[in-house]
Order: sequence, then C-alpha cells, then structure tokens
Amino acid sequence: MTAAARSNIFGLMAVVERGDAQAHAYRVKVQNPYSRRPNWLYPVVVLVVFAVFIAYASVVVLFETTGRYGPYLSPFFSPEISVHAGPYLIPPSLWVAWAPLAFRLTCYYYRKAYWRGFLWHPRSCAVEEPHRGIYRGETSFWAFNNLHRFALYAIVIQTLFLYYDVITSFSSHGAFHIGVGTLIMVGNVVLLSGYTYGCHALRHLVGGSKDCFSCHRIRFRLWRGVTVLNVNHEWWAWASLFSVWGTDVYIRLLIHGVIPQWSWV
Repeated sequence: MTAAARSNIFGLMAVVERGDAQAHAYRVKVQNPYSRRPNWLYPVVVLVVFAVFIAYASVVVLFETTGRYGPYLSPFFSPEISVHAGPYLIPPSLWVAWAPLAFRLTCYYYRKAYWRGFLWHPRSCAVEEPHRGIYRGETSFWAFNNLHRFALYAIVIQTLFLYYDVITSFSSHGAFHIGVGTLIMVGNVVLLSGYTYGCHALRHLVGGSKDCFSCHRIRFRLWRGVTVLNVNHEWWAWASLFSVWGTDVYIRLLIHGVIPQWSWV
C-alpha cells in the first residue's frame, strides 16, 4: 500500500472517530423539544413526590383506624368497612386502597412517569438509553399493567361511593351544613372524576374499538367526551393525586385535633 493510500485511510478514520464523538455529544446534550427545563428535573420531581406520597399513604393505610370526622370521610376510607380478626381490627383502609393503587399503578400516564422517575428512562427519544439489559415490553413482570381495564371497573364503583360521601357532607346532625371540608371533598371528587373518566382504557371501551363512528353515533359522542378529558390526562392525574392527599390531610388534622372545624352553615 502506498503512503498516499495509507494517509487517506488514516484521514478517513479520523473523520469517522470525530463524527462518532460529535454524535455522542449530541445524544448526551439533546434537550426535550417540549420543555426548556433540565432533563433531570421532571424525573426527580416525580421520584420525590411519589416517594413522599407512598410513605404518607402507607402510614395512613396501615396505622390509622378511621377516616371519619363528623360529616367528612377521607377518600382513603370510602366506603367504610370494619372487619375484626378476633379482638384486632383489620386496618379499614386496606379494603379500599387496593383499587386506587391498582388503577394508578397501571395507568398509562403513571407508567410513563414512574419509568422516567424511578427507572430513569429518558424523556426524549434521541437521548441514549442507560445500559440495564434488554427491554421486553409489557411481558414477564410488567404484564400486570394489562390489568388496567379491570382496575378501571373497580375505581368507577369507588367513585360512586365518593359522590355519596360528598352528598352526605352537606348534612350534619340533621341540619344543612357547608364547611371547608365540604368544599375540599367537592373539589376532590371533581378532580378524581376528570382523571377517572378521561382514562385511556375508558376511551377505548366507549368507542375506541369501533372503525365506523357514523355507524355508532352515541358511542362516538361518548368517545369525544372522554377525549376532552383524556387530552389533559397528565394534568388530571397530578391534580387528583394532590386532591386525595390534601383531603385526607385536612380530615386527619381534624381527627387528631390539630385544627378546628371551619364551617359557615
């Protein structure tokens, strides 16, 4: 091989190496096109908020024995169920918490959120994946996510109990009542309804499986109604999480005598 040929080969290799280095730098520095915030901020917020909520919810579910204060009932304890094993009371919230846990754990939005927060899945497609083995989709352990549709059925029933709780919160000792707790419970059920009835599984159930909307006009209208909520499913998911949390915190503070009950009627 001539000296000129060797020089050309070495030059080409240098260009390729330089190009690989530039491409790697681009993958590392790529910014999410939908946000100006740092790529690490979203998963860190998800990680912190979820971890604190899980810790709080675990304490309430396992160690608190009631969610009732006057006309107010915490969503962690609705419906009210009291079962004893001999002289011991089984934590009442255990009979309730499994439904919202299953629904949110298998929710399409929350799956994305905890994959990015706890498993550090990148927010942007162009960002290089961390080296952690082969991703096999929702098979093996992750197959439980396919239970989301069945969790939806359970949470719809539970939502009906929450509607009943809101109605009864307007009555205290046989008289009409409106207090801060009433307004908090109303806001909570509104946000939970937006989250529940904007669910991807419900959207598919009411009309997503149909190829001819003109042949099923009622289902088409239902599908469009769910879609209005589904467009902002992420917002509803976060807002309803904080509303459930806030509702229980307020009622829990009343139960333990930390704050007085504020009411107008």
